[in-house]
Amino acid sequence: MFCIFLSSFEHLVPQWGRVAMDPFSQLILLISVVSFCTFQWLFHSVSPWASSRISPGFLKLNHKQKIEWNSRTVSTLHALLVGLFCLYILFFDEAVNQDPVWGDPTLVKINVSITTGYLISDLLLIFYYWRAIGDKFFVIHHLAALYAYYYVLGQGMLPYFANFRLLAEFSTPCVNQRWFFEVLGYPKVSKPNMANGVLMAFVFFLVRIAVMPVYYSRMCSVYGTEAFYKVSFGGRSAWIFSSICLDIMNVMWMHKIARGCYKVLLSSRRSKPESQENGKTN
Repeated sequence: MFCIFLSSFEHLVPQWGRVAMDPFSQLILLISVVSFCTFQWLFHSVSPWASSRISPGFLKLNHKQKIEWNSRTVSTLHALLVGLFCLYILFFDEAVNQDPVWGDPTLVKINVSITTGYLISDLLLIFYYWRAIGDKFFVIHHLAALYAYYYVLGQGMLPYFANFRLLAEFSTPCVNQRWFFEVLGYPKVSKPNMANGVLMAFVFFLVRIAVMPVYYSRMCSVYGTEAFYKVSFGGRSAWIFSSICLDIMNVMWMHKIARGCYKVLLSSRRSKPESQENGKTN
């Protein structure tokens, strides 16, 4: 159904779409604003209402924990929406895959504008609730991404690479779920927590670390080509700088996740013999 809708969208408005998707067009600005407002609404209204009904433990959290809970709930919803859109583009948008630098960026712009609205919304919440969810690395991450997306939305360049970076969002739900289990009091060696931890480490590695050779090999394949030199110096700087900056943080986060996963698995193995006495589990 989703694919049929996108296909219909492209065929129904071929000419209007080309005009509307000009640099910083009204359509892109509208999508970004709607995205911003929607994620603010989800944070302030939907998440508190739904969480209190789905998880009774939410009502027992303190004020700071509720703020972070709502922030992570919105983050998960954004990751799933944008991640699925990203996969569709990766597999079915031939124009972007054939020309990674200047391929028709229409669908990528829509996806990136949704993410732009989310990032600005999240930055606002981070600064406003700094004592609860303030994190300098997230600020750097968001600003680096927005800097790169400026060129994607403004000049329609590098759509393949912009979309490829969004694959990383698939690791977000597991990272957030780990925090949900922790704040709800689940033991680190509990089966749900351990299963999520292993899945988190695997997915994070898959979509943020293992894809690096593919990403940078594609980058090297277009380096020095005519399409590459048509990209402005600022665009090239944003592309390369943001990629390196984000991947350095990804490696740092992967190291922390791997260490944490190893410690939990190790402690669970040690605790098993201690939990038995005379062949019976305590």
